[in-house]
Amino acid sequence: MSARLLSKAFAALAAGAALALGLATARADELVMVRSLQAFPETMLTLQEAIRRHGYVISRVQRVDVGLTRMGYKTDLYRVVFYGKPEEIRRLRRDYPDLIPYLPLKLSVFAENGQTLVVGVRPLALWAFFDHPELFDVFARWDRDLQSILDEVREAC
Repeated sequence: MSARLLSKAFAALAAGAALALGLATARADELVMVRSLQAFPETMLTLQEAIRRHGYVISRVQRVDVGLTRMGYKTDLYRVVFYGKPEEIRRLRRDYPDLIPYLPLKLSVFAENGQTLVVGVRPLALWAFFDHPELFDVFARWDRDLQSILDEVREAC
């Protein structure tokens, strides 16, 4: 991966992570990123299938590239995939309303210069902001699932 592409990917992810977590900055160990050898449409399909195989539901896929292009940015394909387990999200929203801005979980998928990247914030990073002992197991499970989902994307040919 070129240094320019890596720099742009990290900057986009850091900005998105900071917004998603309400942080001024995002540390590299709070972020996950994989590069897919597949083209953008195939990566999106692989990602969505992996998310479903792990028992999650995709609530929506938001196009980001259209808005960025309208604002004058030159960009390739860019999507945000929102996913979660509906019943679990309802329960967490009811029991921990402070979590509402962070649910459902999100992954950014973008293509640039013939490469497709999937980027997200590690769910375990939420633990620093929601120090409820009962939430640690939830965040840890989400983190393990995310790593497994991203492994599937990375290994797809």
